[in-house]
Amino acid sequence: MNASRTCALLLMLLFVLARAGTGMAAEGDATARPVVPMLLDPERRMERKELPRGTTLRFVTEEDYPPFNYIGRDGQLAGFNVDLARAICTELSVTCTIQSRQWSLLLPALDKGEADAVIASHRITGELRRAYEVSLPTFRSPARFAARQAEAGAEATPAALKGKSVALIGGSAHEAFLNTLFPGLKLVRFETSNAALGALKAGEVDLAFGDGIALAFWLNGAQAAGCCAFLGGPFTESRYFGEGAGIVMRANAASLRQAIDYALWRINREGRYGRLYLKHFPVSPW
Repeated sequence: MNASRTCALLLMLLFVLARAGTGMAAEGDATARPVVPMLLDPERRMERKELPRGTTLRFVTEEDYPPFNYIGRDGQLAGFNVDLARAICTELSVTCTIQSRQWSLLLPALDKGEADAVIASHRITGELRRAYEVSLPTFRSPARFAARQAEAGAEATPAALKGKSVALIGGSAHEAFLNTLFPGLKLVRFETSNAALGALKAGEVDLAFGDGIALAFWLNGAQAAGCCAFLGGPFTESRYFGEGAGIVMRANAASLRQAIDYALWRINREGRYGRLYLKHFPVSPW
């Protein structure tokens, strides 16, 4: 996810801990009530785009960014993106292959004709759209505040939080967002999410602010040990946090992009997206 790649190892650890049931969400905490985000308008009308009979749709992804893509206990690729790719192929009635590559080799695989589509949580940007065809969003991660349990019921408004100290990753989009919309906060910058969240747990800061997925798994994992909960939000302003993640195809593949967009719309509209989402995100960042 571009800049989000820096927290891949942290997400892997948090994912494993959350799956193992090593932490408990506080009663009334938003993480205890999974919410499926509404990415596409179900009332939007889209025309079906058929792919040629006998098409084999070659997806590539990576294998070390759970819960999106990872190697399962059976040694096979698994994860939200993998299941979504299979659902797309089922909707389009085509054969599907999914192979793994290192992150740096995913887009080159498209360029070399070794793959038809990359489904690996690439952030949708103008730069990406200028070089490739990019699908409708497949996922969005909001920004969230986290606070210790005693403060979790407070409001998350600029006035209510004025003067509070907030741990976050320095130089991030989350910092830029707070500088603009929450100017009264005292920002405490860290190099990693792990360090920022550790400061919150230790009571060295009042709040933490960052990626909702990472926070959701941390709040429900052994590292947090029930110390904290979400406060306010979610925050989804696209000029700071983007349009979400999309599937990437070659620049001359408009017909394939239209077919995949149609499949995503159908999967969302019929509730299949929601079932996949809840399978892989049992703790909700929303």
